This record gives sequence, C-alpha cells and structure tokens, in this order.
Amino acid sequence: MYIAKINIMTKPEILDPQGKAVELGLKNLGISQAQEVRIGKHISLQIDAQNEQDAKEMVENACKNLLANLIMETYQYTLTKL
Repeated sequence: MYIAKINIMTKPEILDPQGKAVELGLKNLGISQAQEVRIGKHISLQIDAQNEQDAKEMVENACKNLLANLIMETYQYTLTKL
C-alpha cells in the first residue's frame, strides 16, 4: 500500500486568473511582498500496489490521463509506502 501526494500547477506561461485574484487580495490586506501567486491542485490518494514501480506507473497513468491537463499543467508527486 502506498500514498501518492500529487501537486498539479499551471505552466508558468499560462495565465492564472485565480492566482492574480489572490495576489490582489493579499495586496489589499497589506501583504504587498507576495508576488507571482499561482493556484494549483493537491491530490492525495492511496494505492494498493505490489511494489513501488507498479505504484509509480499507476500514478503516472492517473496524472497523464485524468488528473492533469498536460497542455496547460505540470505535475509532481511523492510516493510513500505505508
């Protein structure tokens, strides 16, 4: 059994309107030091796999085919054995 923690972010060249809105909100709160705010997704899932390689293949498959839009997003993940 493994836990996958996946982070999905829009690519830097893609406009992130949600990030811009948060950045403006932070500035309105007086936190003007915040810059280049980006909003992404964090997904945690438990995987029942025979070994780490199988678990990695399942996570890669999930990210590439369902969780991330590879045209606009990138992903990273960590895998931890339970």
